[in-house]
Amino acid sequence: MKKALGEVRAVVASVVEKAKLRKGMISILAILFVLQLYFVRELLAAELLFGLAFGALFAIGAIIYLAGALGERGLAFAEVGIRVVSDATRRGYNGLEDLTRKSLRLPRSESAQ
Repeated sequence: MKKALGEVRAVVASVVEKAKLRKGMISILAILFVLQLYFVRELLAAELLFGLAFGALFAIGAIIYLAGALGERGLAFAEVGIRVVSDATRRGYNGLEDLTRKSLRLPRSESAQ
């Protein structure tokens, strides 16, 4: 009987030890799982913030590029406008010069001798 009682105690002690081991193993695995979820959340948050920062830099770069392209196009239009104005001014000045030369000469004037 003592032998059977000793065997029962050994079996119970073995089960208790296994239960403690299982409980410890499950708690360690649960802690690791929770920490992994936390790190994954942190990595996702960091990726989101980096994505927003790069998106903002892209938008700033796009605005600067568009401003430069519009400036170049505006300079091209201004060059065409300046050429038109300068040609019209040149023609007008030449016409005015011809008009003043003709009007200063008096018809049939006698030369001074």
